[in-house]
Amino acid sequence: MKRVFVAGCGFVGLAVARLLHREGWDVVGGTHSNESAANLGEEPFPVIAADLCDREALGSIPLLQGLDVVVHCASSRRGGVESYRAVYLEGARNLIELLQPGLLVFTGSTSVYAQLDGEWVTEESTAEPDRETGRILRQTERLVLEQKGIVARLAGVYGPGRSVLLKKFFAGEAVLEGDGMRWINQAHRDDIATALLALINYRESGIFNVCDNEPLHQRALYEWLAGRFGRALPPAGPIDPNRKRGWTHKRVSNQKLRALGWEPRFPSFFDAVEKDQGLLEGIVRVEDDCAEGRDEGLRGKSKGPH
Repeated sequence: MKRVFVAGCGFVGLAVARLLHREGWDVVGGTHSNESAANLGEEPFPVIAADLCDREALGSIPLLQGLDVVVHCASSRRGGVESYRAVYLEGARNLIELLQPGLLVFTGSTSVYAQLDGEWVTEESTAEPDRETGRILRQTERLVLEQKGIVARLAGVYGPGRSVLLKKFFAGEAVLEGDGMRWINQAHRDDIATALLALINYRESGIFNVCDNEPLHQRALYEWLAGRFGRALPPAGPIDPNRKRGWTHKRVSNQKLRALGWEPRFPSFFDAVEKDQGLLEGIVRVEDDCAEGRDEGLRGKSKGPH
């Protein structure tokens, strides 16, 4: 049986681990702490505490010997430059040197594309981020590729109970930046999981963008949500050039990944809003909307108040 270690069983990593287990892999999941590992004790595969930054501990875990594949899905936990360097760059180095897997898959970010003119970007496009965090991701990518690994550049991640855009929209905190014509690139968590499975099966080293088929203008996205849920369009506001991953304006292409035969279950964000029954749960307070009569469309979309 093929053995895989999913380093970082968070929002994305846990979905990847579950999918690989269903596909017949011998899976070991990893989390940063014993408490997090204990919370996943009901999973049908072992989940262990494995700090990627602790070389001595990481190299001494018997379950992590003889691995065919390692998937690096660990998060910096919203940290800054030093967290990025420790978790991504040094974490990848430790996984390579200590575990020596047959294949390392690293989940990076499309934020490494710093384009500002709305152009389509592919894996061949220039990737020169202007933030130090982005430059650390690029260093990590080069390290992984030197080892014949795979780099999956993830667009903005959303999924059941999690969406920054939806959360801000329903909380009344969304803002149309400038003219609202900035391109938004996203990927549903479940589509990311199937994409990573496809890349593991493909096993050819390289960079692959992981995103849906339809980048959306920020204005078009919020106009659709306003119409769909009977709410006001968010107000206009200034562009925030100091956002953590930098302000960019580009459309990310997924054609290279789709050429392998992968297709997203949710080709666009709108598809997910309509079809993923769990997406709005935990984001929308249904009882408030129903009480105020503002959102008949939400009824049937959620199982109840949260």
